[in-house]
Amino acid sequence: MRRLIMKSLIKSCSLDLLPTFLLREQIDSLLPFITRMINASLRHGRLPDTQKQAIVTPLLKKPGLDVNDMANYRPVSNLTFPLKVIERIVAQQLNDYLAANNLLIANQSAYKRFQSTETTILRVLSDALMSADAQKVTLLSLLDLSAAFDCVDHPLLLLRLQRNFGLTDQALRWLTSSLQNTTNCVPYAGLVSATHSVFFSVPQGSVLGPLLFNLYTADIHLLVAAHGLVLHQYADECQIYIATPVNGTSSAVDRLTRCLNDVNAWLSASRLRLNPEKTQILWLGSKHLVSDIAVTQVPVQVLSLTVADSARDLGVVIDSCLTMADHVSAICRSDHFQLRQLRPVARSLTADAAKTIMHAFYYYYYY
Repeated sequence: MRRLIMKSLIKSCSLDLLPTFLLREQIDSLLPFITRMINASLRHGRLPDTQKQAIVTPLLKKPGLDVNDMANYRPVSNLTFPLKVIERIVAQQLNDYLAANNLLIANQSAYKRFQSTETTILRVLSDALMSADAQKVTLLSLLDLSAAFDCVDHPLLLLRLQRNFGLTDQALRWLTSSLQNTTNCVPYAGLVSATHSVFFSVPQGSVLGPLLFNLYTADIHLLVAAHGLVLHQYADECQIYIATPVNGTSSAVDRLTRCLNDVNAWLSASRLRLNPEKTQILWLGSKHLVSDIAVTQVPVQVLSLTVADSARDLGVVIDSCLTMADHVSAICRSDHFQLRQLRPVARSLTADAAKTIMHAFYYYYYY
């Protein structure tokens, strides 16, 4: 417990009775009481109502987006420090249980040890390159889910935890308690909104929420596999793809369309929503094979999506010929913009200070 608390970030929530830095300074005196409190919560399968409150801060998803469009904000929950500590313990025990019983989702890279967005990108690109070596092309779809974390249905989540992952008794009771009677409020311009009850969602900003979302959506892998396609996920970012010879592209499109229709039906039944307008489709392969493909439209629900030449996936720009040229160009544009911002500042600095800033810039972007 001491090691877990001391490794935690020194962040405090206005709901905390004791600032985090002060708790850490007095950890040896408070540790027996904190340990007893957490053990009592786990033993009785109940989370106190005082730990079910959150202060939600809307943050722009990306710099430069329209600040007047509410869809451009991500609701990040600021939770009490004791809740984060007990969630870390529950998440660790839950991950150990899933690993010991071989229940982890193999093609889900989010919030797993030794895995990240790089794992997902490397897997997708590696499969596409291997298919290209075998004289095949890959039809890749990048799905966009609207407010996925905010739409998780609590009763359905608990049912799947019990049915698919065997959680029962105190474990299921504690998770049920952690989802029931939760409330949040939103601060703005020095004021705080009224407190509202939360009936859906797993909080963004919590420790346990992302893991619960992964378990909530685990069945998508079975659905995609039943169509003979491959799915790799990072949280709510879904990459579904299929490799095919050039003469089988029409069949591949039909299979992808049927798969996406079934995925959309499953998402709707799970209270989640696929946004077809932001879903992107690409053909991946060698230049001469991609140039021979005549299919440029893929039907998704009521829309017919045009196949793109490149698309951004988890921060990486993938182009249809797998050259990474578009990604390199995007990095160069970003670097040039940052260098132009530094130019007027450098004139006001000494030569040594300017060199220090430039070295820090290159280290940040290239290492």
